[in-house]
Amino acid sequence: MSEVWISAADGDDLIRADAIVILRMDRTGRLTVQLRDEAKVSVTLLEGSPGGARPPADFHRQLIRLIAELADSSGTQLVRARHENGAWRWTSESL
Repeated sequence: MSEVWISAADGDDLIRADAIVILRMDRTGRLTVQLRDEAKVSVTLLEGSPGGARPPADFHRQLIRLIAELADSSGTQLVRARHENGAWRWTSESL
């Protein structure tokens, strides 16, 4: 079983996927995760933007699908959001 990590918006924080208990995406496109811990720490994966290039409404679901796919692979993977050519997508790379 693979270990999957997710890069936060600024790249300064990495979150282990199996530590996430809640994904929240608001109307501005801000995507936050709540971690499984006593303090219920939340981390922002993507900053929202009311008039900017908002990720698709199912972007958080796309992340869940990718984590599930990567969990069956071997090695450690890093997942991050990319905005290229007007489209949002999740990418993964081996660590």
